[in-house]
Amino acid sequence: MNQGAPNYPMASLYVGDLHADITEAVLFEKFSTTGPVLSIRVCRDLITRRSLGYAYVNFQQPADAERALDTMNFDLIKGRPIRIMWSQRDPSLRKSGVGNVFIKNLDRSIDNKAMYDTFSAFGNILSCKVAQDETGSSKGYGFVHFETEEAANKSIEKVNGMLLNGKKVYVGRFIPRKEREKELGEKAKLFTNVYVKNFGEELSEEQLRNMFEKYGKITSYKIMNKDDGKSKGFGFVAFECSEAAEAAVEALNGKESVDGKPLYVGRAQKKAERQQELKRRFEALKMERLNRYQGVNLYVKNLDDTIDDERLRKEFTPFGTITSAKVMMEEGRSKGFGFVCFSSPEEATKAVTEMNGRIVGSKPLYVALAQRKEDRKAHLTSQYMQRMANMRMHQMGQFIQPGASSGYFMPTIPAPQRFYAGAQMPPIRTSPRWPSQSQVRPTGQGVPAAYPGMTNPFRATTRPPNQTMSMRGNINVSRSITCPQPTNMQGRPLPGQSVVASNRTTFKYTANMRNPPQSMVPLPSQPVQQAVHIQGQEPLTATMLAAALPPEQKQMLGERLFPLIQRMYADLAGKITGMLLEIDNTELLHMLEHNESLKNKVEEAVAVLQAHQAKQSVIKKD
Repeated sequence: MNQGAPNYPMASLYVGDLHADITEAVLFEKFSTTGPVLSIRVCRDLITRRSLGYAYVNFQQPADAERALDTMNFDLIKGRPIRIMWSQRDPSLRKSGVGNVFIKNLDRSIDNKAMYDTFSAFGNILSCKVAQDETGSSKGYGFVHFETEEAANKSIEKVNGMLLNGKKVYVGRFIPRKEREKELGEKAKLFTNVYVKNFGEELSEEQLRNMFEKYGKITSYKIMNKDDGKSKGFGFVAFECSEAAEAAVEALNGKESVDGKPLYVGRAQKKAERQQELKRRFEALKMERLNRYQGVNLYVKNLDDTIDDERLRKEFTPFGTITSAKVMMEEGRSKGFGFVCFSSPEEATKAVTEMNGRIVGSKPLYVALAQRKEDRKAHLTSQYMQRMANMRMHQMGQFIQPGASSGYFMPTIPAPQRFYAGAQMPPIRTSPRWPSQSQVRPTGQGVPAAYPGMTNPFRATTRPPNQTMSMRGNINVSRSITCPQPTNMQGRPLPGQSVVASNRTTFKYTANMRNPPQSMVPLPSQPVQQAVHIQGQEPLTATMLAAALPPEQKQMLGERLFPLIQRMYADLAGKITGMLLEIDNTELLHMLEHNESLKNKVEEAVAVLQAHQAKQSVIKKD
């Protein structure tokens, strides 16, 4: 590292301006050529999982990270130049503005690399960026963040006013937005240019001058015209001193014009400044409206098509004073929702309690307090994340039957519903039908004892007695199972027949079966779990996986992954299986159920292995 450079103990790089399709495997293949990479993370949207366009690459050695920064910055990946800089976890340096330079009036052809090459002569650059619009075109300005304030001052002194690609550029110290707004506010008090509107098409420039010259000396005046020469109804008047401009604004603003409309006379503003002021006013009005209607505005949906504003108001009138009631319409038809605003929160609360779920017309209403769009979006996101977490817990959870002894799991296939008359109810048997037997998982029937190329292979383990196949619920099986014929209390066979079950077939018994339900009402059926079917092996469900010990879980998943991967890459199947087993079990189950997901992960693993092999061959040649 250079003398005096900041300390980067993690050797972490920020990689920006990435194409949306770039994955960790692509970046690993790119950056591993400069040195050993510890980790790579492409930052993605929490919900959609789409790339946010930047990533972090962590090296083992700072020297390797510096080499990547020096040699790979602005290299093309998928047609886009990547932008690399040291990862700044602490935003205080960036927000302080120390060493930060602002450049404007840039030629559109100047990109990040051209600006980096221009300013790197003055010192070490932490980051360099040309602002771009949605299409990727330059906006004509950019920023350079130097390591030291001295380098920034030197660049301002040397480059400010120079010609870059034929255009004279401005280079100055970066001013944070708050300071900029404060400075604009102070300048707003002193102005000489006045904006005038609402005077119609009949007013001439001479009449405009006569109207304003009584307040001070005018340096210029102009009425803006359309293409056909008619006035647009607004113009500008520039005074020699700010006192005259202020006097004109104070005297003429709101005065009646020639057309009878009130004139608007005010300080002339730039477009960006005007938009900023309008935005500030809009936000203020929005907050005022929210505060005014907080707790009194109701959102009503699932409205019948026949309900209009008057009917909506009539339905909610018994609960208090309504200030407004509106059904949202589109092309003359109801959109199925609307809003009702009360005069007090107590009335609104009473209306929610009474009207939510009440049928009006032909539909039950949904009534709740209205929310801001941002709050509603955050609430829905929170609900989605909670639902996803519950689904994962449900997949991995154990379904234990209430009142049963430990080790007995609820069946995953719903039993057929049977009803018995009082005289037909046989005595209840509390002991299990078949005794538990230990089972040792075979390793030689279609599954190798160890995957070729893997170190520390899993060994076959003995299941506890309470986790035999018969005790883990009625599993979806791919091969046929012959069940013993039912017997009576003395052990003699009952009339009937043994049953062969395959693929979600339920067991059928005679009316005097041994273990009937304990009540006349059948128990609610449990949700059917999807099982992973691999030829030659017993099906795998989330319940089976949850019942096993952690090392055995990986063994069960590995046995089912290996044959699938072997069909795609026979030579690398062992190594790829070992790599994929590092992933969370829930995701591995998902990969087994969805072949496309498994294929994508296998391709990423193959890319990593190939990159590693290429690197090793280069090292051997050296």
